[in-house]
Amino acid sequence: MRSFRHRPRHHPMTAVIRPPTEDPQEPAMPNALAGPKAEKTVCLALQGGGAHGAFTWGVLDAILEDGRLAIEAITGASAGAMNAVVLAEGFMEGGTEGARGQLEAFWRRMALGGSLSPAQRSLFGAFLNAWSPDRLTGLPWGGLLSQLSSPYDFNPLNINPLRDAVADLVDFDKVRACQAVKLFVAATNVFTGKIRIFENAELTPDHVMASACLPTVFQAVTIDGEPYWDGGYMGNPAIYPVIYGADALDVVLVQINPVERRMVPRNAQEIQGRLNEITFNGGLLRELRAIDFVSRLVEEGRLSPADYKRLRLHRIDGEGVLDDVTAASRLTPAWSFLEDLRDRGRATAKAWLASHYDAIGKSGTLDLKAAYS
Repeated sequence: MRSFRHRPRHHPMTAVIRPPTEDPQEPAMPNALAGPKAEKTVCLALQGGGAHGAFTWGVLDAILEDGRLAIEAITGASAGAMNAVVLAEGFMEGGTEGARGQLEAFWRRMALGGSLSPAQRSLFGAFLNAWSPDRLTGLPWGGLLSQLSSPYDFNPLNINPLRDAVADLVDFDKVRACQAVKLFVAATNVFTGKIRIFENAELTPDHVMASACLPTVFQAVTIDGEPYWDGGYMGNPAIYPVIYGADALDVVLVQINPVERRMVPRNAQEIQGRLNEITFNGGLLRELRAIDFVSRLVEEGRLSPADYKRLRLHRIDGEGVLDDVTAASRLTPAWSFLEDLRDRGRATAKAWLASHYDAIGKSGTLDLKAAYS
């Protein structure tokens, strides 16, 4: 499998996504994560967003339950990467039902009041809350975290119970051996500021924690001598890995960070939350804008369509469903809240499948220009 550490011959942003409505429906691919009813193959692109990743869990659960879609590849950052890795490991253990069960087990374990120890709950709460530092005062470590600005100060030994919890739950030997689905986990190189994509064969708990390493809470994760922070800074999620590393032409984006909020943030918590939403959507919007630009050049005859891959892009998002969920609620990993997000994700995915399933394999359903403008 090709490494995406170095730029491919064509820049990732120039891969064309142009819905070919004249194409016949494509059958499910044989080498993909699929149940016996799978008829069509897609790639998934999963955003991160702390506890809001439970919405994505619900989307995945509904897709797996429906059973008609095979999944060739998943690209994700932060909570999106965690969902991807847990899904793949569960599938290796017990097929689609195993994947559904492992996703639930993961989110139950991550819930405050669940099986995490008090120290694990403290750091997981901080992980979810790093988007809004003023809320840290509500956590057991909150007084200390609110007084010091760096995890190198308040956690010099780099103790990370969240990493231990992930390592205990996920068998990474199975993840590395998984050939049913290609995984692309994004992290941001602290030295260069560039995105790095890690793939199945190299994944360990450190790679997942690098993808979820918010620098206000955790020390940078060092891999092969290079330090990494959260992948969402440069790609949340990155789409180009599935353009170059997968064959399926349909890409389903699961977007949980709202692009638009029709309100002016006024207190510190609201301002910080909105700043983080904008920051963590930035890479995705830039990629969609570039893809649309090149697509229009092809439509105008300035570029040859024979030189560019023709993808079909779709989106399942929380618009109208998560409007009442604030950015600060990433700090709320209570089981009842996670269940509610899961149920919203399930309902949204079911409605999306009912409306758009027939288009998969034929045409894209996401208006690219409207998505980024």
